[in-house]
Order: sequence, then C-alpha cells, then structure tokens
Amino acid sequence: MRPDQWVAGDYADRMAVTPPGGALPPPPTAPAVPPGLPAPRMPLRRLGWRRFLALAGVVLLIAAGALFMVFTLGESLGAEALLVGVIAAILPVPVLVSCFLWLDRYEPEPLKYLIFCFAWGAFVSTAISLLVNETGARLFKDWGLPAALTAVLVAPFIEELTKAAGPLLLLIFRRREFSGVTDGLVYCGLSAVGFAMVENILYLGGYGYRTGVEEYGPATGARQVIAIFIVRILLFGFAHPLFTSMTGVGLGVAARTADRRVRFLAPIAGLLVAMMLHGTWNLLPSLAAATGQPLIALYGYIGVMVPIFFGMVGLAVWLRAWEGRLTERTLPDYVRAGWLTPPEVAALGSLGRRHAARTWARRVAGDGGVRAMRGYQFAATRLALLRDGMRRGLDRKPAERDRTAREERELLNAIGAYRAFFVGRDPQAPVGVWDGQRYHLRFPDGSQRAVEAPDEPVVPIPVVLAPPPSPAFPAGYGPPGWPGHRPAWPPHA
Repeated sequence: MRPDQWVAGDYADRMAVTPPGGALPPPPTAPAVPPGLPAPRMPLRRLGWRRFLALAGVVLLIAAGALFMVFTLGESLGAEALLVGVIAAILPVPVLVSCFLWLDRYEPEPLKYLIFCFAWGAFVSTAISLLVNETGARLFKDWGLPAALTAVLVAPFIEELTKAAGPLLLLIFRRREFSGVTDGLVYCGLSAVGFAMVENILYLGGYGYRTGVEEYGPATGARQVIAIFIVRILLFGFAHPLFTSMTGVGLGVAARTADRRVRFLAPIAGLLVAMMLHGTWNLLPSLAAATGQPLIALYGYIGVMVPIFFGMVGLAVWLRAWEGRLTERTLPDYVRAGWLTPPEVAALGSLGRRHAARTWARRVAGDGGVRAMRGYQFAATRLALLRDGMRRGLDRKPAERDRTAREERELLNAIGAYRAFFVGRDPQAPVGVWDGQRYHLRFPDGSQRAVEAPDEPVVPIPVVLAPPPSPAFPAGYGPPGWPGHRPAWPPHA
C-alpha cells in the first residue's frame, strides 16, 4: 500500500513537513553496537516497599484461591475424576490463549499481567463465585424456589463481576498498561479463559466422568466426558470469553478517554451487558426444560449468541489493524522533529512490513539484530500510543504529564539505541544521514548525494539522524516558532 493512500501531497508532506536538521555528522565506519553485546532494553522500574506489599498481597490471594479450589474440587470429585477433568479442561486452553496473544501482537502486554489475569479468573473468581452460587442455591431451596434460578439470577452477576475485577485492578493501578480496547479484550479474555478452565474441570470430571462411572462404569464415564467436551468446549467454548469481552470493551474505552464520566460509566455499561448476555445464555436451557421445547435453546444460541460472537471477532480483528495504523497517524509528529524517517514509519504500519524488517535484521545482524528490531518496533508502538494519549489529553495532572514526558524521552532514546545497532552493518546499503527532509548518502566511490525518500514503504534504512533541536525543549520538539513546532500538550477543554 502506498503512503499517499492515507496522507495527501508529495512524499515529505505525506509523512511529515520536516524542519531542516543540523550539520552533517561524519559517517560511521563500524557498527555502533559491537556484535557481542545484547540489544538495548528499556529501563526497569524500581520495586518499592508499597509495590512489594501489593504484589505479595495479590500473590497470596491467588494462592489462597488456588488452594481452596483444589481442595474443594478434590473433595467433591475424587482424585481420579479430578485428574480426568483437569486433563480434558486444559486441552483447549493453549488454543484460546493463543488467540488472545495473536490479537495482542502489535504491542504485547507484559507476561506478568497476562498471567495475573489468567490466574485471577482461574482461582480467585471461581472461588468467590462458587461460594456465592452455593449460598444462593441454598437460599432458593429454603424459599421453595427452583435451584435452577441460581444459574439465571445469581451466577451471571457474581461471575462476571469477579472475572472483571482482576483487569479492573490493572486499569486502576496500572492504567498505562491499558492502551485501548484491544488490551481490555486480552486481559478480560484471559481472565474468562482461566475461569472457564476451572469450571470445565467440575463439569467434565464431576457431571461427566464421576457420574458415568458411578452409574455404569468407566466406559460410560469416558463417553460422557467426550460428549460434554464436544458440547461445552468445541461448540460453546467461546461463551465465557464472549461475555467478559463486553466488560473488556468498557475498560478499554475508559482507558483511552479524558472524560471522567466516560471513565466511570463505560466499565459499568460493559459489565451490565456482560451480565445480561450471561444471564440470557443460562436462561435458554432453563426455558427449554420448563416448556419441553428444546428448539428454544437452539434458536437462541444460533440466532442471538452466534451473531454476537462473530460480531466481536470482527471488532477484535478491526481493532488489531487499527493499532497497527496508529503508528501512521501519530509518529509523523516525530518525523517532523527529525527523530524518525518516513520509511521507518511506513515499515511499522502492518505485521507484514514488521516481519520484513525483522527478516532484514536477521540477515544483517543475526539473532541480536532480530531482538533489536523487535525492541525497536515495540518501543515505536509504545511511543505512538503515548503520543495518541497526549492528543486525547489523558494526563491532566502535572505529575502525570511529567511522567509522560520522561517516558517519551526514554522511548526516543531506546529507539535511537535500537537504530544504532544496525548502522553500518548492511554492506549492501550506503552510509547515510537523514536531515529531516532527505537522505544524504555516501556511495562506495566516495561521492555524496542528497536523495529524496522513496515513494514505496521500505525496511527502515539504517541511517544516522541529524542532531535534533536544543535538548532544553521537550523530546523531539523545538522552541516556539521553530518550523513544524507543535506543543507536546495540545490544549483541551
């Protein structure tokens, strides 16, 4: 796809109206980073005592939930049925987790937060939901009401609330790890996958294997496990992730808006929709059993739930592509300031172009080059999200703005370090400098020529950037009145 399909004008205008750069620095004669050194990394945050106590509390809570569920399931199912249930319930987990990791490829979330959400849904949410559902069933029985009402009036509310609590904690205490709706879908989806896995242990091991063995023997138990696996996992395994994804949309919207009312109401709206979908899902088989019309459940699943599921899949795929295009909309600000070159921005716009850049990096710098290119792409995506947050006015407090400015500087420095890893490594590429408007390339015969940026997106050319404006000003931005200047913090209402 050509750049002029998203910005009009000549190439410099299509990507950025870039100010002149500084004096031409001497060409590098050797790789900027020796081949034996690892690729540069972003600085790590210090683990203070408050963060340590919060982390310890979360770990203890998840561990307590895990011990409770293992003890409860083991006592109610028995060792053999528990083992069968665990094996059968784990089988679909890698596939479901892979789907959410595929969705999160542009800006992968920290592994520790992904594990946290999965463990929260698997142990904390299931433990609380089990206690509340059992209490509700006993109360309905004491009141002379059908116990099946628990699945309609209690389970949807407590299960969706507890599944969403873990991602909500991340939004509150780690808002910068929520870059939008995609992250909300990933975090909430993994929490739902963890919840569904433990719930499936109960159904497969208890209602399937143990019940079959008690009635007719192991063969019947195995057949019932297979039947439940087909119906509950292969046909309707998307149910819990679908419900909780509604909350994920609300959390993602709240994370990318500066409006306090939207920040408060969007998660509530998403949670209510998740509860209603879950309640409707549980109501359909109850209605079918009460009326003796099994087609009610079939029509409800096919006519309502399946279209909603495919609609959410389409939304997720669109959001994934939107996250890639975000670099094309925001990073030209840094091209204007001379921090990036137009082909670099173009090469970040799709997963195919990113893969081509990593292939080139492996050819010229081996495994270290691939790691450096991955780090470069991740830092550039983070920078695009950060810049988008500036435009949206997400940070209102001076301390938040200062932190964002520091993070912007760290990301720009990291991008520069990753780029330096490749300078001079490709013998097929001429040594060059990008001055903000064009390339100044030195060829093998010693000649030097100014070359305009090509029309087609290409793998980032490993060039030296001309010195940016005075460092006394915010990262990448010159003094007021400097050509192409844009304030780092656009005014907002």
